[in-house]
Amino acid sequence: MTYLSRRSMLRGSLALAAAHPFVGPHIVRAAATTASVWFPQGFVQDEDVSLRKAVADYEKASGNKIELSITPFAPERQKIIAALTSGVVPDVMSNNPGEILQIYAWQDRWVDVSDVVESQKGQFSETALASGQGYNNVTRKVGQYGVPVRAAVVPCHIWRPLVEKAGFKIEDIPKTWDAYFDFFKKVQDNLRKQGERKVYGLGFQVTANGVDPYNLFMAFLLAYGGRDIVTRDGKLHLDDPKVREAAIKATAYLGGAYRDGYVPPSAINWNDADDNNAFHAKLMVMDVDGTLSTEVAVKEKHPDWYFKDMVTHGIGYPGDNAGKSIPAIVGVTSWMIPKGAKNVTVAKEFCKYFIQPKVVGEFVELGLGRWLPVMPSLAKSPFWQDQKDPHLRGYVQMGLLGPTVPDYYVLNVAMAEVRTQHVWSMAMIDVAKEGVKPEVAVDKAFKRTEEIFSKYKKA
Repeated sequence: MTYLSRRSMLRGSLALAAAHPFVGPHIVRAAATTASVWFPQGFVQDEDVSLRKAVADYEKASGNKIELSITPFAPERQKIIAALTSGVVPDVMSNNPGEILQIYAWQDRWVDVSDVVESQKGQFSETALASGQGYNNVTRKVGQYGVPVRAAVVPCHIWRPLVEKAGFKIEDIPKTWDAYFDFFKKVQDNLRKQGERKVYGLGFQVTANGVDPYNLFMAFLLAYGGRDIVTRDGKLHLDDPKVREAAIKATAYLGGAYRDGYVPPSAINWNDADDNNAFHAKLMVMDVDGTLSTEVAVKEKHPDWYFKDMVTHGIGYPGDNAGKSIPAIVGVTSWMIPKGAKNVTVAKEFCKYFIQPKVVGEFVELGLGRWLPVMPSLAKSPFWQDQKDPHLRGYVQMGLLGPTVPDYYVLNVAMAEVRTQHVWSMAMIDVAKEGVKPEVAVDKAFKRTEEIFSKYKKA
């Protein structure tokens, strides 16, 4: 497969995707002006090719120059923090990690981009729009500081051959929460009986590194009834018995699975892509990991894996233990303009160009669909509805067309610090390695969470 043939195919499919006719923004072709743009490197080359194409198309249309910097995911986080600390910032950057939008909105560090978002406001999902907002403790208002460009949820990734080797079928997987994950313990038990000692049933990131363990814990928290830990008014509800019970159950299940030997021992030290690599090495039967990075990373090199051996189940695929559906927590990548940017005019023009349905739709599709679109109309394209692809339709249904909620740091910036301090991770690890009772681990986590929330009293 060549990039040219893929692009040609996607241009045809995207022509049908937008709900409204494509109308380009007004671009003033004056003297060429330069703007700097930062973005994290993709897991696969196609993602970077997709971004460069969008940038090149903008340059051609506008006559302006974009100095594009693509940096690996983790180093770019450090680069962004250093820039915001020093004040030497680019004109446009993305929220890597996601919560920095709300963290620095609190400090009045972003340029308001509501005028940019307004150009396509009717196209965005409600969750995408909310995710670009943050409370500004200087203006004492919620502002629109992010321009949504892509989204992701946390699916389950499964090796069909390992399930079948254990004597089961994919169709045997239960559709309620605990039974769903217990199934993979049974798969491991059967593989052990066959003499297989190196494959584990569950790929849980019981670690205090990266963003994966937070996402994992929050998925379990919702499944056990803890959705109202932070309500839409931004209030914390640790005194709610349902929230405490859900946190205890989540900590007990995740930490207990590691303690009982159903999770690879190395998971305690995993960071970012380590679980992807372990899954590709068939160290575990299933993994819970955000985006389709696990699948798209092998699509060209191992098409049999992608089309036959790998199964993607949305984390919302099983219901809760009563069989009720669970909303998917959506993380959104947005363009942001930091205060101190040298060329806000071109920065806004670039963002406005980028979020045209045709442009932003092609951006996620050329990236092989690792990320989701942020506009429901784009989910109707032939790319996302491809009957031959075993992963895309379920992924876009889970993360865009089905019930979704924004991440909790969108509702209260304090939750961003809870995430960065790995409060939930430490609770899981206390149970997994130290033998701490889940109730004790949760009480410790709740105390730390309350301390963090106390720092973010609105002015």
